[in-house]
Amino acid sequence: MADWLWQALLATGFGIASAVIPILSAEAYILGAGVSGALDPITAAIGISFGQTVGKIGMFLAVRYRPDFNARRSQREPKGVNLDTRWGRLVHSYRSASKRLLDALSDARYGLPVTLLSSFTGIPPLYAVALLAGASRMGVVGFAGAVFLGRAARFVLIAIGIAAF
Repeated sequence: MADWLWQALLATGFGIASAVIPILSAEAYILGAGVSGALDPITAAIGISFGQTVGKIGMFLAVRYRPDFNARRSQREPKGVNLDTRWGRLVHSYRSASKRLLDALSDARYGLPVTLLSSFTGIPPLYAVALLAGASRMGVVGFAGAVFLGRAARFVLIAIGIAAF
């Protein structure tokens, strides 16, 4: 089997796992691949991007075809923050920005750009965007394209940065 093929398959498998288990870091995988020299970081980045897209599509479809899924997950209220502290104001600012962007998913004009922004920057978190997009009227193909483009750009930039050293 070609060297790049097993590297891509391994990265794709880790990408699927990291898409649904938030504690698994795709960025750390690419960093480890580049630093160790065991894997090509660009191949790992593309494989991770594909795997993350597959995993997020699975989450998207789970919400779309199981309406009670989102209701059960949204029962938890976020912890209150002390607005008198710098940290509290920062957390409040982050939450309000994320909420505004997540509300934009319901609008046809903003759904794909918010998904693309989320998949590239992580604000709002792509995990939440995938769950909410499944409940919205967004199409699966558009969602998948935006996630893959954003993730590929993010991970390939990381890989290029690692390969430069």
